Amino acid sequence: MEFTEKTLTQRYEFEGRIMKARVDTVELPNGRTATREVCEHIGGVGVLPIDEEGNVYLVRQYRYPYGMEMLEIPAGKIDHGPEGHLSCGVRELREETGFTADHMTYLGEVYPSPGFLTEVLHLYCATGLHGGDCDPDEDEFVETVKMPVEELEQRIARGEIRDGKTIAAMYKARLRGLF
Repeated sequence: MEFTEKTLTQRYEFEGRIMKARVDTVELPNGRTATREVCEHIGGVGVLPIDEEGNVYLVRQYRYPYGMEMLEIPAGKIDHGPEGHLSCGVRELREETGFTADHMTYLGEVYPSPGFLTEVLHLYCATGLHGGDCDPDEDEFVETVKMPVEELEQRIARGEIRDGKTIAAMYKARLRGLF
């Protein structure tokens, strides 16, 4: 069976700095039409920093949409001109934690919410860490939190860590035998 939907019309409802929202009319495989709401996002990178002792480094920050502080891996948008995802990961790691890394292992990409969001999130594991000064964006307030890999896994299992990119990066790193 063919599942492809054909775009008939597109109407942009909002165009912001990092995303656009549009409403599409599509033709379904059975010939009927339907409406699809799509959020176009510029994409981003998440980095799981792991030191030689088996500790991971997360950032604590307030997340406005959820009205709460969250622990998550350092991450950010690919929004510095023609920046590639590796360059973005290196930049975000340094900005949010102060770390540079000898090795940035690509863990692949994930689609955070493919039902309506076009965001592609690239994941990396950073090892061979070297400390330095963090330099967050002017509207970004973060605190670096160090914890053993096992503790992070327990927090994920208990539902205390709910950030999708953090969970995906941990799982991919575990599958690759990176800790």
